[in-house]
Amino acid sequence: MRGRGCIKNGNTNFTQIPEELKGKRSPSSDMNSSGLSAANASSNDLEDLYFPLDVPYTAAEIVIAAIAALGNFLVCIAVSQDRKLWTVTNYFLVSLSVADTLVGTFAIPCAILTSIGVPQHKLRLCLLMLSILIMLTMTSTFSLLAVAVDRYIAILHPLRYKSIMTHSNSLVMIVVAWISSFLGGLMPVMGWYKATSPTGHCLFTQVVDMTYIVYFFAFTFFLLPLVVMFVIYAKIYMEVRKQLRVMAKGTQPGNAGGKNEVSLKKEMKTATSLFTIIFFFVLCWAPLHIINCVILFCPDCFIPLLILQISIVLTHANSAVNPILYAYKLKTFRNAFKAIFMCRRDGVTPGKHLEPDHSGFH
Repeated sequence: MRGRGCIKNGNTNFTQIPEELKGKRSPSSDMNSSGLSAANASSNDLEDLYFPLDVPYTAAEIVIAAIAALGNFLVCIAVSQDRKLWTVTNYFLVSLSVADTLVGTFAIPCAILTSIGVPQHKLRLCLLMLSILIMLTMTSTFSLLAVAVDRYIAILHPLRYKSIMTHSNSLVMIVVAWISSFLGGLMPVMGWYKATSPTGHCLFTQVVDMTYIVYFFAFTFFLLPLVVMFVIYAKIYMEVRKQLRVMAKGTQPGNAGGKNEVSLKKEMKTATSLFTIIFFFVLCWAPLHIINCVILFCPDCFIPLLILQISIVLTHANSAVNPILYAYKLKTFRNAFKAIFMCRRDGVTPGKHLEPDHSGFH
């Protein structure tokens, strides 16, 4: 969600204008062919600039938005129709899917508009548009963290799982995640932003304070939860291996909760599938966070426009890839998707009430 251009000058912190950009002023304008510097251009020059739509970038964003919105909406429909998917773990995945659906329907259109500097001279609206994706990303991070905690309790404390991870407790966790993300993501709107934009255009690097993006968003609400998640999944992996080794010797580990070897291997397979979702989340978001750190700590460093755009598209593509991962890695979701496409309701049998499985899904 950045304005077009390459970030290079740390003193002016101005998004460089590519050679093909032209101002709306007459040919006598003093804007040279290589770009316009905020330091030597008049305010009229800056305000009269316009940013033409980048067709390849916009086309990629539109395709990703459509896939993200439709794919994640399908996930929500699948869970609502198939009672076998009514598990605590899947509630957190639905929360993640709702956030990804909003990325496709709201955040990406906002990113396209701000890539051409729209809206102009409407700072609060601009900040709100730029904050939407940040807020939704925080929600996604918290949802993935909740899934990791859920799997940790299910595998390491199976006897206490049903009493801890109740449906009401999971709902509270989801609500807290969304409220925390809402407050954290709207910090720029509340006042944590740059004093003014030299052009009046809604450009990310001109409006959003990079100390907020790096220290608050990247380090606190992205990196720290991810470290916790990696530690959790590492402990899950080590615990399952330990229990399987003990079972191989013919004894039952004290915290296995009556689980047999087949059940533990299923839990391990599920945890691995969920970790894959986190892996792709990191893979898609890490490049942009690295670029943000470069902008803050090395303001004179040159960042090519193509690299910047690819990193932005990658963050949005993460919202589109999750439903594909569900279908590929999780059999229950794959069957639910097939039932929807074949107009079946396999998960709901008339006159038969199924109790949701609190232990997770396989």
